[in-house]
Amino acid sequence: MTLLFRLLARVPLRWMHAAGGWLGWLIWWTSPTYRERFRQNAESAGFSPADYRPAVAAAGAMVAELPWLWLRPQGESLLPCIRRWEGIDVFEAALAERKGVILVSPHVGSWETLGQAVGERFVTTYGPITALFRPARKEWVAKLIAGSRDRLGLQTLPTNVGGVRGLMRTLRSGGYTGILPDQVPPAGQGVWAPFFGRPAYTMTLLPRLAQTTGARVFLGVCERLPRGAGYAIHIEPFDGTALTDPAASPEAAATAMNEGIERLIRRLPGQYVWDYARYKNPRGDAAAGVAS
Repeated sequence: MTLLFRLLARVPLRWMHAAGGWLGWLIWWTSPTYRERFRQNAESAGFSPADYRPAVAAAGAMVAELPWLWLRPQGESLLPCIRRWEGIDVFEAALAERKGVILVSPHVGSWETLGQAVGERFVTTYGPITALFRPARKEWVAKLIAGSRDRLGLQTLPTNVGGVRGLMRTLRSGGYTGILPDQVPPAGQGVWAPFFGRPAYTMTLLPRLAQTTGARVFLGVCERLPRGAGYAIHIEPFDGTALTDPAASPEAAATAMNEGIERLIRRLPGQYVWDYARYKNPRGDAAAGVAS
């Protein structure tokens, strides 16, 4: 598999996105369970088939772009693939204040591209972007992902207490971090909060980081452009005081965070990962003290 991924990493991204679109539809038609979960999540959130069907191909494109993101030759810049940067001036101004910045990117578009691109763009002036990574369970997948963690401008920390303390140090020293906010955290590391009108177990780590460090919070999404033309990055300040207010309850902060994620998804429903089991019960985990 590693050899295959290395070969695919050299295929033009435009071709991989096209092949990924076909892959997405193949999985849609051959997996009733996947198809039903996809439909149920999208339609319960209020989206029509016309809104969410582009996400079928986008899911395949997400898989197809991974070889290039993870294993392209070291030194090959990702930035030429970014055709537009929206909101980047306000984001950079916040970095320049050296008070810490959190970039929040849910499962919309290419979040891996977003982290690598932002880190590469700003590493010279502001250092690397820092993120938490949970090791993959399969050894061959872990080896593949390790390549992405060695990229210029990207620093990773483990998903444990030490990793969270590392994020705290990064933000307090004026650095910046990227967080996927819509993953279901382990039991004890979240609260139940509405997400598109349904209760979803939601992380408390992000509000805790923002409230403890005083870091600025931004929402970000990396949109895949049509016909493999590259990406457009959209960044905006987070609008929701409960997320950063130390007096807010964990439930109020989680609700504000989910509302921000919903706004992003409504703008780009055709690139959200609708098959993700967002409403599942949290699992037990040995690192249950991470966000305590």
